[in-house]
Amino acid sequence: MKRILYAIIFLAAGAQFAVAQQRPQYTQYIFNNYLLNPALTGIENYTDLKAGYRSQWTGLEGAPVTGYLTVTAPIGDNFLQGDATASPANGGINPSSRLYTQQYQAAEPHHGIGFTLVSDKTGPITQTNIDATYAYHLGITSSLNLAVGVSAGVSHNVLNTSQLHFGGVDDSDPVLYNINNNQWKPDLGLGVWAYASNYFFGVSVQQLLPQSLYTTTSVSVTQNKTVPHYFFTAGTKLFLSDDVTLIPSVLVKVIQPVPTTFDVNMKLSFADKFWLGGSYRRNDSFAALVGFNLSSFINVGYSYDFTTSALNTVSNGSHEIVIGILLNNRYKVTCPQHTF
Repeated sequence: MKRILYAIIFLAAGAQFAVAQQRPQYTQYIFNNYLLNPALTGIENYTDLKAGYRSQWTGLEGAPVTGYLTVTAPIGDNFLQGDATASPANGGINPSSRLYTQQYQAAEPHHGIGFTLVSDKTGPITQTNIDATYAYHLGITSSLNLAVGVSAGVSHNVLNTSQLHFGGVDDSDPVLYNINNNQWKPDLGLGVWAYASNYFFGVSVQQLLPQSLYTTTSVSVTQNKTVPHYFFTAGTKLFLSDDVTLIPSVLVKVIQPVPTTFDVNMKLSFADKFWLGGSYRRNDSFAALVGFNLSSFINVGYSYDFTTSALNTVSNGSHEIVIGILLNNRYKVTCPQHTF
């Protein structure tokens, strides 16, 4: 009976680890690739703080809910314009314009530091990742930058056994008391990012150190482990006019043993004021996106996912909102200059 009950528990509580992506997914990854790749640490010339919230498959009980806070800043005094926060006065050339692209120069070598806090709750499972990040940026040609980054921290994994119910089975069975349902585990990630004025591509891995979760002293279980998540990202900027650009990008996710999946994103940017976009996630959803650079201090992005999988019969889609704060923005740039 205990073995049967234990199997039921792990079917309910460990499903996200055995058959699905274990880390949160983001429709607005193009707005904050730093969440997926630590090599973007310190990529801009200001302190970039972002807060995001995602409610996935609304209307479905126990569906994933994700919140995060990220902050990243450059460090260095050997920049073309001076130090790590330097830029032409008053923001200089519009980062979306052709002229900026023509005059773009790779950054001098510099460092970046950052911090991420991500909390993801799915049913009775809550996973919180707390990581510090570091990256080193250098120009490998006159117009191409390469950055290498690392993230390191801890993952806090909690299984709320009070939310596990088994019908006629006695919920107070002793096997429940033997489950290690509150664990701290080490977390490690690596990334590489290449970027120029009109294209970027990167490779990263999260959960590089596989960990066993929710173990018990009564039954030996090895199946419920975290697995590495590999991300391959690329995008380019295509000019439709001097200040209107189309930015297609793709994100490929490789997570064994589930099938490889991908996101395709199209973002239409109007100077440095606002942008519209659309996204497709294989076998899952279509999404509409919109974002506004409200000032040199704050920007905001919103997306709504239209579920196309079998969950569309019980789900009302997914909402995601991201708010960005530009700190130490001495030259009042209103949109990113090295991410787009």
